[in-house]
Amino acid sequence: MSTAPAESAPLIPSMRWLLFLAAFLVFLAGVELFVFPLRTAEWFAWTVDPPMTAVFLGAAYWSAAVLEVAGARAASWSAARVAVWPVFVFTTLTLVVTLIHLDRFHLSSDHPPLARFATWMWLAIYVLVPVAMLVIGWVQLRARSPAATRGTASPATGTRVTLPLGVRVLLTAVTAVLLVVGVALLVAPVQAAALWPWPLTALTGRAVGAWLVGLGWAAGQAQWSGDARAVRTVGLTAVVFVLLQVIALLRYGQVLAWPGPPAIGYVAVLVAIGVASGWALLSSREPSRRIASGNRT
Repeated sequence: MSTAPAESAPLIPSMRWLLFLAAFLVFLAGVELFVFPLRTAEWFAWTVDPPMTAVFLGAAYWSAAVLEVAGARAASWSAARVAVWPVFVFTTLTLVVTLIHLDRFHLSSDHPPLARFATWMWLAIYVLVPVAMLVIGWVQLRARSPAATRGTASPATGTRVTLPLGVRVLLTAVTAVLLVVGVALLVAPVQAAALWPWPLTALTGRAVGAWLVGLGWAAGQAQWSGDARAVRTVGLTAVVFVLLQVIALLRYGQVLAWPGPPAIGYVAVLVAIGVASGWALLSSREPSRRIASGNRT
């Protein structure tokens, strides 16, 4: 009996619901950080200062919710995995960051009750989600498509698209920048903060770094997959991220060290992400238009 690759299997219910749950949790975190950046000492797991850092993180959480909902709604594992592995990478890194800086979290009785509750919820989420991702991911990878269980060839799981060279080059550059800066902030946050356009502490630097690595991982995975659905998912996530970061700049952009190279570089990277994601979204629509035109003929 022939077997189809695990990538062609349908998304199992437990993975689907885990992604929906993760989307709900990051949405809540985004509300606290993006909407109420001045209340993190009272309502969040740790005090985030300056507010620009809070809204940056909140924008990242809300854009991740888009990625996870898209992954949860996918029919197949091949379309959903672009959301799964970046979430696993980010949550694992954030757990490590949390344990390194546990003394900065609102665990003592000196902090408000809501902040202490948020801290224990934070710890539970970042301990349990990576474990759940591994366990459910292992079950998902053992799944097979219905065609494989019948001993027949697996049908195509979706239209794939070859992105234009310009998109691939731009996405590769964006991925490299996100990963390099993210890793630098994780490994040496105080020193790498010189690359950032507003002040960061060791904790906030590592928190930002974990997000940059997670977002860079998603961009790189989508770019190299060549899967139109994956490109659309990550492209939409990136567009939301850029739009929210523009709002963040309008609210607290005065904290950036204008017109220094870090501030200019930050804006340049946001522009590059916006152009790359918009271009990728437009390119990913072409196969659908060709198929629709072929069906009409």
